[in-house]
Amino acid sequence: MLPQATPAPIRTAALLAAGLVLLTACGGGGTASSAEGGGDKADGFPLTLKNCGRTVTVKAPPQRAVSVDQGSTEILLSLGLADRIAATATWSDPVMKGLEKANEGVERISDNRPSSEKVLDKEPDFLSASFASTLAKGGVAPREQFEKLGVPTYISPADCTGKDNSGGGDGARTAPLTMDSVYTEVRELAQVFGVPERGEALVKKLRARVAKATEGIDGSGTSLLYWFSDSKAPYLAGCCGAPGVITRELGAKNVFDDTHDEWPQISWETVADRNPDVLVIGDLSRTMQTAESAEKKIEFLESNPVTRTMDAVKNRRYVLLSGQAMNPTIRTVEGLERVAAGLRDFGLAE
Repeated sequence: MLPQATPAPIRTAALLAAGLVLLTACGGGGTASSAEGGGDKADGFPLTLKNCGRTVTVKAPPQRAVSVDQGSTEILLSLGLADRIAATATWSDPVMKGLEKANEGVERISDNRPSSEKVLDKEPDFLSASFASTLAKGGVAPREQFEKLGVPTYISPADCTGKDNSGGGDGARTAPLTMDSVYTEVRELAQVFGVPERGEALVKKLRARVAKATEGIDGSGTSLLYWFSDSKAPYLAGCCGAPGVITRELGAKNVFDDTHDEWPQISWETVADRNPDVLVIGDLSRTMQTAESAEKKIEFLESNPVTRTMDAVKNRRYVLLSGQAMNPTIRTVEGLERVAAGLRDFGLAE
């Protein structure tokens, strides 16, 4: 689920030209020089990737990356690359457990989507994002804007593989998301930064956690609803994004698996009519919309005349997740672990 932001202004031609000079000056630093420059080149560079319909070439392992979505930042931190992140932005939750110390030294230039000026002020040599809309018109700036300056850009494959983002909103899934898209992102970012072995190690850990969380579990016959944010026109999970990964792994059913929209807005009357067994609730720290925190969501559910009669509310069958655990990131595994534990605690899964 994406935080909404007003369109960011684009730099003037003069500022862009100045930015290009700065980027050219600093781009050859670090462990490897550019393909055109002198000196030794890092093994495997220049590196060329196919990413969300574009060809991306990285001349040398980045030394001043800007990651403009929390999910992307947490992957880089998990790969031990905090010292090569010049800045981060767009956060909905506290940093993932275990990454607090690494995150302390990374500058956050905005809790929401930053302007292109703020990004360029950090003189980045690489730009990563979790969502296609982040690096598009109406987001920080289109990818082309940065690529013209010689700044390679990368978007999470999970937001474009089997997904149609042309219709506005949060897009729609044309095929169910799988964890393989997340693992691909981990591996490719590790390649970009010249540490492929770290990527493989992280994927191995994530796979092991998935296997442990789902071992012997059978959630068939249990229906789930995932509520990300907003009480007035709630954003609820459709069939096939990160919540779909969690639901399928547990053998359960999403009560809105008949919509392919990533996060459709659905009336509470429709929710009450479908009467899910368990409510998976986003516990967000941001304050962009109504009912961001789990506390506010539960307060609404238990006081609203339409929702308070639902079985899940009357029995307080709530599972609380971070917003990032409900997005296609490495924290989807965290979401799977918590929902699995919740179903077991409620006696709804073997």
